[in-house]
Amino acid sequence: MIIEQKLKDIQTRASEIEAQMNSGNVSGDELTKLSKEYSRISEILPLINEYFQTTAGIADAIEMQHDPELRSIAVEQLAELNHALPEIEKKLQIALLPRDDADDNSVIMEIRAGVGGEESALFAGDLYNQYKSYALRHGWQVEVIEENATSLRGYKEIVFKIDGVGAYARMKFESGIHRVQRVPETEAGGRIHTSAASVAVIPEAKDIDVVIDDKDIRIDVFRASGAGGQHVNKTDSAIRITHFPTGIVVTCQNERSQFQNKASAMAVLRSKLYEKQRAEQQGASNAARKTMVGSGDRSEKIRTYNFPEQRVTDHRIKLTLYKLDDILAGGAGLDEMIDALIAADQLERLANME
Repeated sequence: MIIEQKLKDIQTRASEIEAQMNSGNVSGDELTKLSKEYSRISEILPLINEYFQTTAGIADAIEMQHDPELRSIAVEQLAELNHALPEIEKKLQIALLPRDDADDNSVIMEIRAGVGGEESALFAGDLYNQYKSYALRHGWQVEVIEENATSLRGYKEIVFKIDGVGAYARMKFESGIHRVQRVPETEAGGRIHTSAASVAVIPEAKDIDVVIDDKDIRIDVFRASGAGGQHVNKTDSAIRITHFPTGIVVTCQNERSQFQNKASAMAVLRSKLYEKQRAEQQGASNAARKTMVGSGDRSEKIRTYNFPEQRVTDHRIKLTLYKLDDILAGGAGLDEMIDALIAADQLERLANME
């Protein structure tokens, strides 16, 4: 059900923001805040205008039916407008759903090889390359924070940041267990194996989101090393941070300086604490009902990549796309999968509100 007064309030708020922004009496920080709010509202305004134009047209058509000369035209217009209105209302309801405060944030992603030995590590590498290509295609930046590479181009674990506005909104549904079914490079007999890797997606926390007390952490410095025990450099530049209250441990050794590694490790720790804080807040709120699509459960088996059949299946929404190569290349197929997940999440949250 659309509450028309709420829509009118949004239109009024848009006019107020425009006046404030054009007044010249707004500080830089306030202007940034107003710009962000207006950007969000401006996405909804065309739908609101379309809704009011349609309801006004329906009222006019009903009135026109009383005129014998205009009745046939009015009946036709009324049928068209009544047919269009439910779809407009549905789009509006989805647009008005509460947004995740972290949707505009950058993300920290962690990929860990699971069962399957070297093949699992190779698949973890495939997933990293998939997300890296996808991010670059969207104009986002990718920075590796920590990696534990294998000799065959795989990863036992890789932690990286995707830096870009709206990255979390697109990537958050990737959290979970990803499975691959294929003949491994290491398989001489040509048998198909099933391996898995886990993906965790964490919104990057801003400094204002989480405050870390120095007495709550211990910072250890050690010598960085790469795959096969080769030293990245000969100085003690790697950083390990332990957060005592939660037991969270973060390491970073990919940068060449201790200062850079510490900054990266602190960013990851801050984001993990932010994620924990968000989970606790959602758990305490009766209104924050997790949907099947957006549960973010890292232990949930969410997707299977089947090489023999060239298909990718997302088990949460039972969607199968025969575009395996394109999806693993971070192409339009991955966008199609993510768009379907976002739509399913919106519909499920809408149903929960009814």
